[in-house]
Amino acid sequence: MIELLTADTPNGKKISIMLEEIKFDYKVTKVNLYKDEQFKPEFKKLSPFKKIPVIIDHDENLSLFESGAILMYLGEKSEMFYDKDERTTINQWLMGQMAYIGPMLGQHHQFHHYNTGKSKFGENRYFKIATQIYKDLDERLSVSKYLAGKNYTIADIATFPWIARHEWHDIGLKKFKSLTRWYEEISSRKAVQEGYDILDKGDIIPKP
Repeated sequence: MIELLTADTPNGKKISIMLEEIKFDYKVTKVNLYKDEQFKPEFKKLSPFKKIPVIIDHDENLSLFESGAILMYLGEKSEMFYDKDERTTINQWLMGQMAYIGPMLGQHHQFHHYNTGKSKFGENRYFKIATQIYKDLDERLSVSKYLAGKNYTIADIATFPWIARHEWHDIGLKKFKSLTRWYEEISSRKAVQEGYDILDKGDIIPKP
């Protein structure tokens, strides 16, 4: 059984979506970021950077931190959404999400959504970067059904929860036809809908 230690964030939603997709038995242990539970010594033992999510595979007596590594592990364990013949391409798009899409959109959230008016430079910088991310994803999806090719993979699972915060970005998802097509298709998956509501609060995926 997999224990998912997590919070209601895009990185947290990646793993709950994946677990719903592969239909593994799992339970959720909430980490309250607002109460700094991620800094507790017992959590730091599992996650050296004090970040969610973390999984504990109780069947293997193994814990993993970093959402990308967790997705790769679950993909290998389930033999789903991480085809051996496509891994070179999948890994590129997964690392693109981990190193670029997530961190840059996260900064955009900080300046544009949480701290509006505190830094005009920060707001302008990350708005431009976020807009470019939308353009780059749209361009890719205009020639490929999914990010890594014709098949739905962990690269899509990793990226989707960040685009699901498009209302925070104020870029206008509908302006990007191919990205919207991809977003709507993934939004329609039952496992994605279940995994998106990570804490059973009745969260619904935002419309484009």
